[in-house]
Amino acid sequence: MPTIHLTTFIKAPLERVFDLARSIDLHKKTLAHTREEAVSGTITGLINSGETVTWKARHLGKTRVLRSKITALERPEHFTDEMTDGDFRSLKHDHHFKAIDNGTLMIDYMHYELPYGIIGRVADRVYLNKYLVRLLETRNDALRKVAESEGWKQYLM
Repeated sequence: MPTIHLTTFIKAPLERVFDLARSIDLHKKTLAHTREEAVSGTITGLINSGETVTWKARHLGKTRVLRSKITALERPEHFTDEMTDGDFRSLKHDHHFKAIDNGTLMIDYMHYELPYGIIGRVADRVYLNKYLVRLLETRNDALRKVAESEGWKQYLM
C-alpha cells in the first residue's frame, strides 16, 4: 500500500493550523484548480468527528466523486479522514499537528490502495503518486499562506 509523507512548517499557532486543515471552505479554495466542491454531508465550515463530506472534482481528465468520513479527531493534534466511497480501493489520510517554538509542523500521511491489480500499481508508479504528492503540496502551501496572513480570519471567525 503506497504511503505519502509530507511535513509542512507553518508560522502560525497550532489551533489555527488544525482548524484551517478541517475547513471545508478553505479546502475548496486551495483546490479550486480542480473545481473541487463539497456536494453533500458537511459542505461548509469545519468538519468534525463522525461527519462525512462528498467531494466532486476534476482529476486526471475526469469528474470524480469521493466521500470521506472523519474517523478520528483529537483537537488540536490529529484527525483522520477515510474514503467511504470513491475510485480508490482504500484511502486514509492522517493529519498530525505539532507545536514548535516558532509555529506548527503539519504532518500528512496518506495511505492508499488502487484497484486494477498490476495495472493500478504501474499507473501509481508512473504517474498517480507524483500527482497526489503535487496535489497535497499545493494544498499545504495554500493553507500555509492563509494561516500566516490575516486571511485565516475569513475561515475561522
